[in-house]
Amino acid sequence: MAGNKSYTIVEYFGGEDGYRCGYCKSQTGNFSRGMWSHTMTVQDYQDLIDRGWRRSGKYVYKPIMQKTCCPQYTIRCHALKFQPSKSHKKILKKMNRFISKGELQKGQEDCAGEPMDSVCEEAGPQELRKVHLKCTALTGIQKDATEFPSTTEVQKEAADATPTGSQTSQNDPVSVLAGTTTSAAPKPGNGADPSRPPCRKAKELRKERRLQKEQMRQNGDGVSSTVSPTQPTPSQNNQSKTLEEFISESLPENSAHCLEVRLVPVNFEDPQFMASYQQSSALYAQYQMAIHGDDPSECSESEFKRFLCDSPLEAEYAPDGPEVGYGSFHQQYWLDGRIVAVGVIDILPTCVSSVYLYYHPDFNSLSLGSYSALREIAFTKQLQKQSPKLSYYYLGFYIHSCPKMRYKGQYRPSDLLCPETYVWVSIERCIPLLDNSRYARLNQDPDLGDARAVRDLGRALVLYRRTVMPYAAYSRKRKGSSDEMEVQQYASLVGQDCAERILLYRS
Repeated sequence: MAGNKSYTIVEYFGGEDGYRCGYCKSQTGNFSRGMWSHTMTVQDYQDLIDRGWRRSGKYVYKPIMQKTCCPQYTIRCHALKFQPSKSHKKILKKMNRFISKGELQKGQEDCAGEPMDSVCEEAGPQELRKVHLKCTALTGIQKDATEFPSTTEVQKEAADATPTGSQTSQNDPVSVLAGTTTSAAPKPGNGADPSRPPCRKAKELRKERRLQKEQMRQNGDGVSSTVSPTQPTPSQNNQSKTLEEFISESLPENSAHCLEVRLVPVNFEDPQFMASYQQSSALYAQYQMAIHGDDPSECSESEFKRFLCDSPLEAEYAPDGPEVGYGSFHQQYWLDGRIVAVGVIDILPTCVSSVYLYYHPDFNSLSLGSYSALREIAFTKQLQKQSPKLSYYYLGFYIHSCPKMRYKGQYRPSDLLCPETYVWVSIERCIPLLDNSRYARLNQDPDLGDARAVRDLGRALVLYRRTVMPYAAYSRKRKGSSDEMEVQQYASLVGQDCAERILLYRS
C-alpha cells in the first residue's frame, strides 16, 4: 500500500453536547466524539474501526459508550465460516422466486430485512453540516501531503524532544459473483399462488419423515418404494448448500427478471460512476423520503454527495490486495436495466465494511437489507481468495438495547468489540452481559487493558502551519493557551499507533 507516501489528516472536534438518537428518539441522549478527515489511508481507517470508530461521509465518530443512551458496539462477521440461517435462506429463496417468477408480495417485510445503519441519524446530521462548513476552507491541505516528510523522519525529531505532560516512551466495472444473479424456479408449495399446495410447517414435515422411516423399517428391507436412499431430500439439500450456491442457482430461460450486481468505485472521474450518478442520487431521495420520512431538503443531491459519495479514503492498490483495490465503492443492484438498490461499502485491508444501503421503496418486501448483507458476505469471501487476510465483514454497530437493531447478531459467527480493551469477543458470550446492562465491558479478563493506550503523547504527529512535527516539538513552538488536554483525549481515542501516523491539524 501507500505506506509513508500518504498521510491521514484529521481535525478533532471532541463532542461534549448530546444530540438526537436515531434509535430511542431521545433528543439529547446520543453522545460521541468526532473528527473531520480530509484524507485517510485505508490502513488507518481499518485501525480506527477496530477501536470503535465509524465514518459518515468524511466525518469519523466514536460513541461515548458509558454515556450515550444506546451503546453501539462494532460487530464483525467471520465471512469464511458463515452459513446462512433458516431466515437467511428464506430471504434468498424469496429473491430467487421474484427473479424467476416475478412474485412480489406487497406489504410483507420481516424484521430481518432491516437496512444497514442509518448512520446519518447516528452521527447527528445537523452537527455534521456545521463541521462540513467549518472544514471546507481547509480542503487544500491534503494536496500538500505528498510533500511532507516520512513518518520515520519526523519521529527522529520526536526522539530528541522532551515529552510534554506525558510519560516517556517504552520500547473496468467489476461484476460481482459472475454478475447476473441466477436462481432456480420455486418448487411446488412455495409462493403465494392459491392454485399450489399451501406451505407446510417444518414440524409437520419432520413428523411425516419419521412415519416414513418407521414404515420402511416395518417393511423389513429398509427401502421405501417411493424414496431412493441415494437421493437426498429437499431439506438435506438446503442444509448442505453454501451461500454462494443459493446466490448462483441457474435461472430458467424465461425468467421474469434479470438482476445484475456491479461494483463501481466512488470516484467522480470514473465514467461508470458518473453515468449512474443522477439515477443513484434520485433513488437515494426516494428511499429517504419513503422509508425514513425525510423532507426533500434533507435528501438533496448535495446531501447524497456529502453522505455517500464524499469519502476520505484514498484508492490504494497492493500486490497482495484485491484486484479492485482498496477504498470506497457502490455496489449497484440493476434490475432489468435500472438501479433498484445500492450498497455503499469500504474495502479495507482485513474486511469489507458496510456503510449504508438504500433501495427503491417498491421492493421493500424483498428484505433487501438482509439480501444485500448476504451478497456482501459472499463478496468478502470472493475477495479473500485474492487477499488472504481480507476475511471479515463489518456490519457497522450492533445496538442490543434497540431490539430493531439486534438482527445484525444473526450473521454468525460474529464478534463484538470490547469498548475498554478493544479485543473481539464472540457474540454468544456478549449477549448475557448486554441483557443485564446496556453498557458492558465485554472482555472479562480484569488484567487485560488497552494494548494501544497512549504511552507517549509527545510522539503524536500534528500538522502545524503546513509542517509535520511531533506534538512535543509543536508544544514548544505554540503560543497561547495549552491544548494538551484536547490532544490527550484525541490520542487516547485513536490509540498510540494511530496517533504516531495520523496528522492532527493544529491552527
